[in-house]
Amino acid sequence: MKKTLLVFLLISELLISQKTSIITVLGTVQDGGLPHIGCEKKCCNNSSSDLKVTSLGLSLPDNEGFYLFEASPDFSDQLNYMNTKYKSSFNGVFLTHAHIGHYTGLMYLGKEALGAKNTPVYAMSRMSNFLIKNGPWSQLVSQSNIELINLNNDQSYNLSDDISVKPVLVPHRDEFSETVGYYIYGSQKTAFFLPDIDKWSSWPTSLKKIVKSTDFLFIDATFYDNSEINYRPVESIPHPFVIETMKTLKSLSKKDKNKIFFIHMNHTNPMLDPNSDIALRVIREGYNIAKIGQTFEL
Repeated sequence: MKKTLLVFLLISELLISQKTSIITVLGTVQDGGLPHIGCEKKCCNNSSSDLKVTSLGLSLPDNEGFYLFEASPDFSDQLNYMNTKYKSSFNGVFLTHAHIGHYTGLMYLGKEALGAKNTPVYAMSRMSNFLIKNGPWSQLVSQSNIELINLNNDQSYNLSDDISVKPVLVPHRDEFSETVGYYIYGSQKTAFFLPDIDKWSSWPTSLKKIVKSTDFLFIDATFYDNSEINYRPVESIPHPFVIETMKTLKSLSKKDKNKIFFIHMNHTNPMLDPNSDIALRVIREGYNIAKIGQTFEL
């Protein structure tokens, strides 16, 4: 009986790897990571935390390789994780914007580390120009460690016969580049990745409509509420608080709410503790909190 079950599980795993694309959560924390530099609070006391800065992996079927969404400061660990788990080639990285937790991992593709050759880096025009015109990133371009692939807003890009990606512009602090979220279209399901955005009211697109039209959403949960940022003016940090997002989506069915996976949490966010009252409340409301290693078939 045990042998039959083992064979069934192995065959099931093989079929999944061959027939579907898989999204893997590689990190869930905001740009500064955890423990956070300069933080002496209880939330940062656990220096052995294995949490990583926000990133997703996308593995294609039939051993066609994988992509990363974001080149975070934990890029090396996240790339190695995908290599080990899926045993296929690294096909490139999609960037959302030019804040430190989202692109600085590109440095590991340079001559001091991997010494990559023409690794595709998918980015919008301002993001690409930022990399071209500013060192040390410009060296990655001039020495052909990376190959910039310019993206256009609301235009789909095919990665295989069954997988495509579409960037959409969103409002955010765009000092150096524009900011995008990504739709990831699979053969059966669709995901939406939006780790950073200003308040929902500043974006003319309806979040409710996106929820209804997609199967998995990984969205900005930087702060649960404003009690976390009493050391800075609220207006200087225009992220949607999680309580605001839940209020915006309050009228949705539990089935639709269950599509939400909150991600990109600041070190102060109590949702990072799965046993906290706030984390349990979010789960009771029907939502999910993203966790490293979670996988989603497309």
